[in-house]
Amino acid sequence: MYDPLELSLKIEKYVVNNNFQRKYYRFRGAKYYGGISTADVVGCNLNCVFCWVHPKIRYRIKDVGKFYKPEIVAEKLASIARKANFRQLRISGGEPTIGEDHLICLIECLEKYPYRFILETNGILLASKDYVKKLSNFNNLYVRVSLKAGSPETFSKVTSAIPKAYYYPLQALKNLINYGVPCHASVIIDFCKKSEFKFLTNNLQNIDPILVTNLEFESLILYPHVKKGLEKIGYKFE
Repeated sequence: MYDPLELSLKIEKYVVNNNFQRKYYRFRGAKYYGGISTADVVGCNLNCVFCWVHPKIRYRIKDVGKFYKPEIVAEKLASIARKANFRQLRISGGEPTIGEDHLICLIECLEKYPYRFILETNGILLASKDYVKKLSNFNNLYVRVSLKAGSPETFSKVTSAIPKAYYYPLQALKNLINYGVPCHASVIIDFCKKSEFKFLTNNLQNIDPILVTNLEFESLILYPHVKKGLEKIGYKFE
């Protein structure tokens, strides 16, 4: 098992350089949110067995992608949105909060464009109040925190991370609420039994009842490599 906070530091050495540049492997339009401009980043601090990103990309962070300055990423995202008439932008394919300076600078660059930036994150690094405080300065930002599972035990099983890391995203949500950053949580319903769902919603209720009201449910997408990974941990398909 590993601590995602420690893994973040190791991953950052390979995907962020001294000039605030971050590794990305593609830029594209996507159907989600009614259409959204997307930059796929390299590197994540969770090893989820159900991750949709192909292993040839996930496990080759030294070899995959190119480094881009924040302003170039902003221009590429805005260009895709302008051509496709999208109103929103995002980073996907990895964990965008790795490389704090790059992300903050990118969001600053995006403020000159008429689009909303959706920060899709696992919330691990946003357990830091200082990080969230910086994010609270932006008006074009919305944060979606993916909780992965309903309990620490299941979270650990599907990510191989230490069980206490389950609580990092919950702390992130608390920080976001306290600093007034618009946000909501999502959870993969396949990893949320009835008892676990109650445990999760009780935790969210203690932070803010609105998080329970706005909780988003995701379902697994069983790509071949995802199904193979789930089989390795003994997941029962229904």
